[in-house]
Amino acid sequence: MHRKIKICILGSRGIPNQYGGFEECAEKLALRLVKKGHDVSVYTEQQHKLKETNWNGISRLMIKNPEDRLGTFGQFIYDLNCNLDSRKKDFDIILHLGYTSDSIWNWLWPKKSTHIVNMDGLEWLRSKYSKPVRQFLKYAEKLATTHAGWLVADSIPIEEYLKDNYNKRVKHIAYGADIPTKLIEDTPKTFGLKSRNYDLIVARIIPDNHIEMILQAKELSIDKTPLFILCNENEFKKHLEKKYKHLKHVIFHGPVYEKEKVNSLRHYCRYYLHGHSAGGTNPSLLEAMACSSPVVAHKNQFNQAVLGKDAYFFSSAEELKVIFEGFNAIEIDKQINNNLVRIKEKYNWDMVTNKYEKLFYEAIDSR
Repeated sequence: MHRKIKICILGSRGIPNQYGGFEECAEKLALRLVKKGHDVSVYTEQQHKLKETNWNGISRLMIKNPEDRLGTFGQFIYDLNCNLDSRKKDFDIILHLGYTSDSIWNWLWPKKSTHIVNMDGLEWLRSKYSKPVRQFLKYAEKLATTHAGWLVADSIPIEEYLKDNYNKRVKHIAYGADIPTKLIEDTPKTFGLKSRNYDLIVARIIPDNHIEMILQAKELSIDKTPLFILCNENEFKKHLEKKYKHLKHVIFHGPVYEKEKVNSLRHYCRYYLHGHSAGGTNPSLLEAMACSSPVVAHKNQFNQAVLGKDAYFFSSAEELKVIFEGFNAIEIDKQINNNLVRIKEKYNWDMVTNKYEKLFYEAIDSR
């Protein structure tokens, strides 16, 4: 018998998605859970462009996020205020997306609710963080695993790590991706690019995304196919722009938020370069696969768990240089088709939502 569950999603900047992976996850899950008849609320920062408190049947609980004034510390205050507000409600399930600025408030998590934490990636492995920050992230991870009722791992390597290191109930539930229904062939031209004649990066410019390794490969290679980088602004980006300014075929571009444009750029590129090395199942990788992008990925357990053998992998600039100079259209078409099958059969949002719903029932019944 179908039972209505009162569900809260906490830990993202809110919906509709205007930011990243967790926001996309919150939006896709909430929309589908509401259609299944559940009562769904999503905490959303007050700075969000959309101000309505109800969106497509989802309750948007608006909370001020002081990150614009306080920097990273503001995220902790935002999560604190979300948790304090959740104590006034009577949620059956609270799904925490991530733990880095949330798990320290575990003592405020309402006892009457069942708490499920999506553990995301192994944040303490990220090279962008200093040693003290990494130590804190390891501590925050331990708090989350200790105080959650259930853990969600978005990839098999994360699931294995959690089971090996913490005596906790873990469910493997991946992210999803939508196969685009509309692609605009002229999109590359609007950015000064030629269809199938540019390589693409869509990523934040941080060390563990291996942007510099990709630039080094471009520097080494006789292949001069343009490299188009959609990225955020930060000091590391400025450093790379200055260091590699002699590479005239490398184009740094700011972020593009129109999904149709980004999907079209993914679809019509020669190679989609995915340098991410920390974390579990990366949403941007799934989106590239769904766009029929020819994927070239950094060689690590997380990317290999998603792609299997259906990508070219690199672990050095020299290896990537060889890939740049050895394009094989027949092999790439085969990889693209296999990755589309993966999206349809394993990484689609309907299947992901069904797994979360099943977990919610199981978690409530086992209390």
